[in-house]
Amino acid sequence: MATRTPWRPCGRSEGVGVKVISVADVPAVPWRNGGGLTRELLAWPDPADWRLRVSVADIASDGPFSAFPGVTRVFAVLEGPGVVLTWPERRVEQRTTDAPLTFDGADPPKGQLLDGPVRDLNVMCRGASVSVLPATTPWRPGEGARAGLFTRVPGQWQCGPQSVSVPALTLLWDDAASGGEWQFVADTDDTTRPAGWWILHEDTHA
Repeated sequence: MATRTPWRPCGRSEGVGVKVISVADVPAVPWRNGGGLTRELLAWPDPADWRLRVSVADIASDGPFSAFPGVTRVFAVLEGPGVVLTWPERRVEQRTTDAPLTFDGADPPKGQLLDGPVRDLNVMCRGASVSVLPATTPWRPGEGARAGLFTRVPGQWQCGPQSVSVPALTLLWDDAASGGEWQFVADTDDTTRPAGWWILHEDTHA
């Protein structure tokens, strides 16, 4: 049964505007194939029939990923030593310092942990295009765009006069961006890994 994500509204007046949801506030659900745990942060427009899904997964053992035909997947390692993703024709190592990897959900890889458990960010979409970019520089989603920020570390999200304190491992989301410039000021000087990622969803069914 689909459950409603416990969003916390913030930002514009009367609770309309950006919303935030932290990994710590979402219960873990076992993978369909039993190989890991997922915490669903966003399922748009409906958890039972989503066209965009943002989640964080914990992988504790080697095994195949679930198949999602018709879905584009974006995968990034958040914590842990890393994982090797293997297809019949290629092999890709993903670590916390690597750019997000995009692949076809109908052709899932096998995952092999490099040296222990990992936590990763998963973005999945149907009938749309999705971009996941490091939040290392200011970014401007188009006016009315569905856009978000996923943080690896805590910091401040800023857009014009708006400023929101965002904890680590948290999704900040706006279903209708104002068109202003977004900036994320991280509470860390670590430049070896992204402090977070911008997410832009462009739905062809809208």
